[in-house]
Amino acid sequence: MATHIEMPKLSDTMTEGTVVRWLKSVGDEVEIGDEIAEIETDKATMAMEAFDEGILSEILIEEGGKAEVGATLAVLREEGETAPSSDSSNDEVPAPDPEPVTEVPLADPEPVEAAEHVPASIPSSPPESPPQDSPVTSVASGRVKASPLARKIAEQEGVDLSGLKGSGPGGRIVKKDVEAALAVDSAPAGPASLSSPAPAPAPTPAPTPAPAEESGFALGVGDQRIELSSLRRIIAERLLTSKTTIPHFYLHTEADAAPLMEIRRQINLQAEATHGNKYTINDLVLKAVIGAMQAVPSVNATFGGDHILQYGEIGVAVAVAVEDGLVTPVVKNAAAKSLLQISREVKDLAARAREGKLLPNEFDGGTITVSNLGAHGIQSFDAIINPPQAAIISVGGIVEKPVVVDGEILPGLRLDLGLSCDHRVVDGAVGAEFLTQVKKLIEKPALMLV
Repeated sequence: MATHIEMPKLSDTMTEGTVVRWLKSVGDEVEIGDEIAEIETDKATMAMEAFDEGILSEILIEEGGKAEVGATLAVLREEGETAPSSDSSNDEVPAPDPEPVTEVPLADPEPVEAAEHVPASIPSSPPESPPQDSPVTSVASGRVKASPLARKIAEQEGVDLSGLKGSGPGGRIVKKDVEAALAVDSAPAGPASLSSPAPAPAPTPAPTPAPAEESGFALGVGDQRIELSSLRRIIAERLLTSKTTIPHFYLHTEADAAPLMEIRRQINLQAEATHGNKYTINDLVLKAVIGAMQAVPSVNATFGGDHILQYGEIGVAVAVAVEDGLVTPVVKNAAAKSLLQISREVKDLAARAREGKLLPNEFDGGTITVSNLGAHGIQSFDAIINPPQAAIISVGGIVEKPVVVDGEILPGLRLDLGLSCDHRVVDGAVGAEFLTQVKKLIEKPALMLV
């Protein structure tokens, strides 16, 4: 009996996902718990596990293809069970929404996907039916069946899909079919075959509309168009929503970082002789933020439209730069954790974030975010609030500079701390009190270790 592998909902805000890479191939045995594919969601790239076992019989969404949550990505069958014939495949495998393959009307000269701005070159009538002993054609009922990746390559290269025979499930045209057609077209001319006619030359694709229609800018020499990934698109949408719907205000203070550097040196010497964990400046800053949240709990809140919800627990979201953007995994119930626990958890979250191995629930529960750009040489910056939180801390790098102490100019170490607040939740005085508490704990770090 066939089992459908569906696009999972890997985050609370996910509506569609992209198959980045299949970790199993057709014919492979799949056990429950096996990682079978890497899926890009609106938050990160995550591994998708199998909840059933069987033989991977069909892959309906190829690498690079998108599908909505709940759409069928692949089919598992029992060992020895054969896939249905192309005539009945549509009855057994329900078409997901959206469909895993794109059907292009043969008589419609319009582009399949307006966003790509590459009109498909389609003949006005369907090709002749193939002989009985030929491979199953992908043309059925006047429409061409092709995977999203195959269609995209065909549009870019000007390949007429209606003239191809598909080798995929149910006669669908897949990537290798298009590549094979391109190889034939690019091969040097030779003697004509007596058994089969030479393939018709691929029609010249219509010119791509100027990018100026979308962005107002025409491409110049060296320019390139980079499509947004699901993660990058969601980041853009949320930042725009945050900046345009949340009334931000910004505060800054400068802390004496010398005591923080000294206590870090001492505890790292001790750590080398015991558990071996190496503490970072950011670990200590996180601990200071947690202590300040406990001292000023009104910052640990969110705006609810007609009310303010004050959280009972503190969840510190840590901004981590990944290849395609920024993710914010959360240290949950942070007030109950020691500095060692926080340090180890942040290292683990950051490492798995960069590998795309975070679980969906590890992004939930944040009540404040800490963004640290000190390692990148940034001294001061203002961050954008991460909804539904009411505040975000921006941490710059520790800078050696002259400071005035008792009327005397001395060398000192200074750390800039910024606070972006939602003015609907946090008033100026409350934000100032909170930031002062963070500064106090950084300048007297022993207080946050008791």
